[in-house]
Parts: sequence; structure tokens; C-alpha cells
Amino acid sequence: MPSTLSANAENMSNGKPRSARDANPKHDFFWTYTEEPHRTRRLAIIKAHPEVTKLCGPEPLTKYVVAAVVAMQVFWAWYLQQTPFWSLKLWAVAYVFGATANQNLFLAIHEISHNLAFKSPRANRFFAIFANLPIGIPYSASFRPYHLTHHKSLGVDGLDTDLPTAFEAFMLDSILGKCFFCTFQIFFYAIRPMAVYRIPLTFIHAVNVVVQVAFDLVLIHFTSPHAFLYLLLSSFLAGSLHPLAGHFIAEHYVYETVTPTQLDPDNKVPVPETFSYYGPLNWLTYNVGLHNEHHDFPAVPWTRLPALYEIAKEFYEPLPRHESWSYAIWRFIWDDNVGINCRVKRKNGGRIVGGVVHWKESEIQA
Repeated sequence: MPSTLSANAENMSNGKPRSARDANPKHDFFWTYTEEPHRTRRLAIIKAHPEVTKLCGPEPLTKYVVAAVVAMQVFWAWYLQQTPFWSLKLWAVAYVFGATANQNLFLAIHEISHNLAFKSPRANRFFAIFANLPIGIPYSASFRPYHLTHHKSLGVDGLDTDLPTAFEAFMLDSILGKCFFCTFQIFFYAIRPMAVYRIPLTFIHAVNVVVQVAFDLVLIHFTSPHAFLYLLLSSFLAGSLHPLAGHFIAEHYVYETVTPTQLDPDNKVPVPETFSYYGPLNWLTYNVGLHNEHHDFPAVPWTRLPALYEIAKEFYEPLPRHESWSYAIWRFIWDDNVGINCRVKRKNGGRIVGGVVHWKESEIQA
């Protein structure tokens, strides 16, 4: 049976911190009835630093970065058109350049889903389809409503599709299971949403599919199937055992020790459920490592998240963080105190987000 975080207080001994797994001996998720922390902190930051709202709005640089990365991937696909799929050369290029580029495009689509490339929501929808091209599989139109629901329903069981299911936690609760999850996590993120709930298909979904299929067929016609397989392999490796893929796990899995304060039912401080990373890989990933900052202010684009951190440093500096995404993957696999079940879940709250919602309404005032 799920238990609240306060109920785990009995697992403390002599007031000493216990690990996440020790505080949760039944290997259940961390169940809480507290509100997700980002709205509360956002309001506190705006009260203390009202100037942060001026950081919100589209970043014109995004479209140029995306265009350059798309062009680079098309070049590599053309260059490798005669290289067979089993070639070490193709796999090496796909891992070093292709996976890095496609992870960049995954996160470009993430950025664009918040309407942060253009002022027009429609322009953002179509530009996300363009960013989707080297990924090989149409997904940008579906990603947006699921991702915005992740923001509006952080940790809500049955709504937040970023959460692993109980079945995943049961089946993958081992070193081998966690290794399998990290290797094939791109498929978990693709399939899980459809297993949790399905969003209605819209015109933009149809455009996404038609444009992507047309691009794939044109690429194969003018180059070869090897070029298309290079793009698919790049997408797979981008969500596998790749340093940049560490952000998927680092963002919301609970790695830190659970302190007595966090388990005190009279002190309404929940277990941290979002973690930032401030290292150099942010240069390749639209600063997605600044994840507490992003969840607090989804309408602040990637180029201004460091400024948000500096303005509200007293709020962010004390929070637990990751120093390395590669180490986050390593520890996730090998540390018994970290696992699929180390996520904060709540039964109620949140809502499903669908349709076109302007960022000023949905993300500043939320």
C-alpha cells in the first residue's frame, strides 16, 4: 500500500539521515500529499525579485541553432549513405555526433513546446515539426501536450507520463533491469504515454506525420536506406547510454538522502523531486540541466535561465544538484539506494493539458 512521506518517519533511527531506499524499505514510490514545489517557489521568487518576469518570452537565437543542427544531421546522413549499418564508422559517428545532435533536437522540441522560439504558437508548432526531421520518427506534436501535462501535473500518478509505472518499477528493480532501462529508455518514453492515457489527434499531428514521412522517403530516394538508418540510430543512442541522456534520469529521480526535516510531518518540506545540473553539457542541451529553474519558470527560455539562477540564487543554491550526468547514469544502475521507484508521486492534483495555450496565460500565471 502507498504510504505518505510523513509515514516514513518511523524508518529514521537516532535522528540520522537514511538513504532514499532505506526510508522506503518496501521499494515503493515516495507518495506525498503536498503540493508540487515549483508553483510555491515561483510565487516566492516573483515576490522577492519581480524583475524575473522580464526574462520570459521567446528566444530568437533558437531557430538558428535548430537550423544548424538539422543541416548538420542531413550532412552526416548524406556522408554516410554508402556506409552499411553494421559499420563501426557509422556507429561511431552516430554516437559522437548523431546522438549529440538528436538529443539537442529532442530538447529543442522541448524548448519549442513552451512557445519559446517564436511569439506565434502556430509558428512554434510548425517549427517543432522542422526540428523533428532528423529524428526520423514523428513525435513533436504528441510531445507537447504530454510535456505540458508533466508541468501542470508533476508527480501525479496517471497524468504525469514522465513517471515510471508500478509495472516498470516491479520488473526493473535490479541492476540488470536498471541497465536495460537506461539502454532502452527512449522506448519507455515513447511507449509509456500511450499506455497511461491517449491524447486526441489533431491537425498538427497529421502534419507532423505527413511531413516526417515525406522527408524520410525523399532522404532514402536521393541517398540510401543507410542514411535513414543513421538518423534512427542517432535517435536511439541519444536516449541510451550516452552522457546527454543522463538528464532524463537526473531531473526527477530522488538520489539524495532523506533528512529528518524532510520526513517531519510538522515541517511541510517534501523530499526534493527536481534536481538541477550546472555543468558544461548544458551548452549542448539548451540549459535543460537548470531544471528547477525551468519548472519554476517554464516561460523563461534557455539563454536566460542562468540569469534567473543568478537573480534568485538564494532560492537555488541550497537545493541538491547533480555534478555529472554520466555519474547519474552510473549510480542509477549500480547504487541499490537509487532505482526506478525513486520518484515522488501524488494521487491528486494537476490536469491534462491539450490544445494551444499561450505561454503568458499558461506558464506565468499558473
